[in-house]
Amino acid sequence: MIGYIFRRVLSTIPVLIGITILVFGLIHLIPGDAATAILGERATPESLAQVRESLGLDKPIWQQYLIYMGKVLRGDLGISILRRDPIAEGLLLRFPATIELCVASTIVAIILGIPAGVFSAVRHNSWFDNGTMLLSLAGVSMPIFWLGLMMQALFSVILGWFPTSARVDVMLNYQPVTHFVLIDTISQGNWALLVDWLRHLVMPAVALSTIPLATIARMTRSSMLDVLGQDYVRTAWAKGLRFSTVVLKHALRNALLPIVTVSGIILGTLLSGAVLTETIFSWPGIGHWVFESIQARDYPIVQGVTLFTTVLVVFINLLVDISYAVLDPRIRLQ
Repeated sequence: MIGYIFRRVLSTIPVLIGITILVFGLIHLIPGDAATAILGERATPESLAQVRESLGLDKPIWQQYLIYMGKVLRGDLGISILRRDPIAEGLLLRFPATIELCVASTIVAIILGIPAGVFSAVRHNSWFDNGTMLLSLAGVSMPIFWLGLMMQALFSVILGWFPTSARVDVMLNYQPVTHFVLIDTISQGNWALLVDWLRHLVMPAVALSTIPLATIARMTRSSMLDVLGQDYVRTAWAKGLRFSTVVLKHALRNALLPIVTVSGIILGTLLSGAVLTETIFSWPGIGHWVFESIQARDYPIVQGVTLFTTVLVVFINLLVDISYAVLDPRIRLQ
């Protein structure tokens, strides 16, 4: 087991190095000039040259990369061009909001998607199976920005059930400690703020969970259909075992590997791609922050957040690979 984990960790090192090169290179290919963004269009050539020298932009690209990586290894992701504040501090302030949204969306997708896929497989070609697959196809095809706007119109404007946007009501007294609202409200005993946060979380979490829910449901159905056709499952049915024992203990347990894979990939994708949802619902996470930074051409923020999220996705996939060895001991023996 330890040897398997060690090999998997070593295999991620070249991937991480390639990611840093790719992110750094692509950001430098974007049209625009950091010095011009700082000083404005009317800046003199002398002042532009001075700013480029202070930022190290006058050096060869490989030297800039080495300087940048030296800072990254010390936890320094750079300074915002417009706000002039450290990007790492901005990540610490905004990333908890993104984690809350993405984890809530993944939980919704897993809680609804796995049972839907299991019952679709067990009741293969029934009306439930056909209806579930039709809804999953609609969930994959539906644009999140359209769904978010429709949910705001229906549940906020017409019915008034949920707030339209933001993370918590600005009128409530929220004293952030960890910047995770769930942890802070429970530790402080602020139950009114906890309820308000949950009301703000429902719509963006549901909107963001539509594609993951549909993906997990279809993957669970496909994996279960494959396992239900195995000889040991037919033997379990022939022995007269209970429905729950055959489906949950024998079939679902052996069908979990592809489901775990998809769930890990989905969580990593949500953490790096919740830009539309956070923008529509004004959720103060890193997706909304990146969107504002792109509009302002504050490329160091875009570069820092992109590098951070891609590295995070790599580590999530590493944890998924390690979970394989726990679920199926044959993998670590290979």
